[in-house]
Amino acid sequence: MTRAEILSEIKKAEEEAKATVVKANESKNKKISDAAAQSREIIRIAEEDARVSVDSEINEAKKVIKGEREKIVQKGVSDAIEIKNKAKKNVDKAVTFILTDFERATNA
Repeated sequence: MTRAEILSEIKKAEEEAKATVVKANESKNKKISDAAAQSREIIRIAEEDARVSVDSEINEAKKVIKGEREKIVQKGVSDAIEIKNKAKKNVDKAVTFILTDFERATNA
């Protein structure tokens, strides 16, 4: 091999090495970019799952609260009916008491 051929081969090897390095860097950058995109997608999915979970928990809590509210309202209605019935029973006693007291006052 002549000196020119050897230099030519060295240049060719250097160019191939540079091309290999460039290709490796491009591959590395693409992998980093792909990994970053994949990470963003995983985060997006996790955030969406979290939102769905929170919404589900909120809806479940609303159902529980609604049920408790209905129990409280029903108890209030029941108590009001009971008080009303007691009051109706006491009306006759109150009328009798007032009439008796009035009669005593007029007869005195």
